[in-house]
Amino acid sequence: MMRRVRIINRDRSFGREERVAELIRKELSTLIRLKMRDPRIEAQNVIVNDVRVTGDLSSANVYIRAVDLDQTIDREELVQVLQRAAGFLRSELAKRHSMRTTPALQFHYDDVEDEGSHIDALIDQAMARETSSVETHCE
Repeated sequence: MMRRVRIINRDRSFGREERVAELIRKELSTLIRLKMRDPRIEAQNVIVNDVRVTGDLSSANVYIRAVDLDQTIDREELVQVLQRAAGFLRSELAKRHSMRTTPALQFHYDDVEDEGSHIDALIDQAMARETSSVETHCE
């Protein structure tokens, strides 16, 4: 009688928290796009940038960004709308995957790209000042 051997990927560099976070990120992206019927969300093209799950998998911090953020809704309102839908999104996640517990979702607006653009602008300004001061010293 042959025995089946199950091969399990035990890559320790990519732990359980990271796997669960990536699963939640992908699923939330789909759920927000396809299941949310709030017109404020549908118009914004919301992207889930990152998910960070606690070690006990009881909660997840979800970092979102709106590509087409317009004047009808601001960042805080976008986060509030998603936070109000967190229970619905959590139950949909639970239906799709058999995790012992589905993490509670806490939404945050991810403004890392905005901060990066601001830092780039500051660097450009500093470089321009330095270039102009070097030119005046050389004259």
